[in-house]
Amino acid sequence: MTNQRTFHKILIANRGEIAVRILRGVRDLGMRGAVVYSDADRTGLPVLLADEAYRIGPAPSQQSYLKMDDIVDLAVEIGADAVHPGYGFLAENATFAQRVRDAGVVFIGPPPKAMAAMGSKIESRRLMREAGVPIVPGGEDPLDSVGEAEEFAASVGYPVMLKASAGGGGKGMRLVERVEDLESAYRAARSEARSSFGDDSVYIEKFIEAPRHIEIQILADEHGRVISLGERECSLQRRHQKVVEEAPSPVVSRELRAEMGQAAVRAAEAVGYTNAGTVEFLLDRDGSFYFLEMNTRLQVEHPVTEMVTGVDLVIEQIRIAQGQKMTLAAPREPRGHAIEVRLYAEDPYRNFAPSPGRIDLLRWPDGPGVRCEAGVQEGAEVSVHYDPMLAKLVVWGPDREYAMARLGRALDELRVDGIQTTAPLFKALLEDEDFRAGNMDIGMLDRKLAAGELRPDGVQRLPDLPLIAAALEHLELKSRQSATLVAESGSRERWKQVARAESVKGDRWS
Repeated sequence: MTNQRTFHKILIANRGEIAVRILRGVRDLGMRGAVVYSDADRTGLPVLLADEAYRIGPAPSQQSYLKMDDIVDLAVEIGADAVHPGYGFLAENATFAQRVRDAGVVFIGPPPKAMAAMGSKIESRRLMREAGVPIVPGGEDPLDSVGEAEEFAASVGYPVMLKASAGGGGKGMRLVERVEDLESAYRAARSEARSSFGDDSVYIEKFIEAPRHIEIQILADEHGRVISLGERECSLQRRHQKVVEEAPSPVVSRELRAEMGQAAVRAAEAVGYTNAGTVEFLLDRDGSFYFLEMNTRLQVEHPVTEMVTGVDLVIEQIRIAQGQKMTLAAPREPRGHAIEVRLYAEDPYRNFAPSPGRIDLLRWPDGPGVRCEAGVQEGAEVSVHYDPMLAKLVVWGPDREYAMARLGRALDELRVDGIQTTAPLFKALLEDEDFRAGNMDIGMLDRKLAAGELRPDGVQRLPDLPLIAAALEHLELKSRQSATLVAESGSRERWKQVARAESVKGDRWS
């Protein structure tokens, strides 16, 4: 019998838009939400919205968001019942999950043992093969030498892929198309794996040419129930990093969805998985699919699944962590179509150069079927220390064509001044025939960018004069607001001090 647990306060060990997303779920359940922040994030949106906020260290993540012992100690000190890691940072660190548990605090995520099993690509491949989940043909163990790699490649034929055993995000990964390139690729993959993950072991597998990247969202509770919530299309990637996601996939039939969902459920059951997770597959052009990896956390792209299923995944995560049964009794078929674009502080037409700086003017899109999950506000400074994602813009429509039209409208409403963003790229994609037809594979975006096919020439831009007029009007409005604030500053500051003292008792503000 699973023990039921009651949460009153949850510590969110993350930053930016995902910290805000989790905080909203926590508050929806009537619980207190505490966040950590680095010096660079002291005035960030999570800090402004949280019930409690605690400084965790200087800006570099190694000195703040990755200090697992300090975060565990803080959770105990403030009386948090649970820790939610979000994604990135410590979210898939089995050692961190175990330390949270050892401190008597609930980790909102899978058991550390399941995280460790799925954290190793080699171990997860072995487990999946034993569970009857299709895997890409490849080695079962880390390569001991380049000679082993040559033997395997000779047996299955080129191209082949070298991958870091402990890797992710494209790190420690090398495509090899000729035997002459294998040795140098092997050394480069090991070197990058060592520097990125502290583990230089790599393995080899057959390269599936021009596949789609399809992932299945699963939920598993402590009462033995594991269900699939359908697929997400994640093929639009730049250098193995997802850029646009959709649910459902334009090419996955109801029958294939059920087959892939069953495989994902077997994958979760094979490691005793609980909570939310994602099983990722490569989908070949002939309809065959192969296990790629399992992400033992909430995904960046989880909102598209929520939009087409009506399931709040953060709420389900918290319920499961409390020992409750998930609210779903069976898989749900998708309703309508959802698209998510990741808005980064990068210039897509200068090789995605980072664009840190101050956001001078910010207007998020709104209206029916539009959801914007942001971690910044107007006046915020975009730091060089972290991932440059500003927000996720998600739209829903009754079908894919409608969703694309709604995305176009939302991008037209979006306004971010002071920094460059990736919004022009998404406008160009909406004009691309292959994207509109759903003809995608994981290399498509890189190919089009390299060929200059997604240039801003076809992107509609507002004339300069309306922009100048709007900026002058905004400046005048700000001046009037500033004058009013000065007049009211005395009473308002006293009100803020009282409110902060009451709502953030014991806060580490300085």
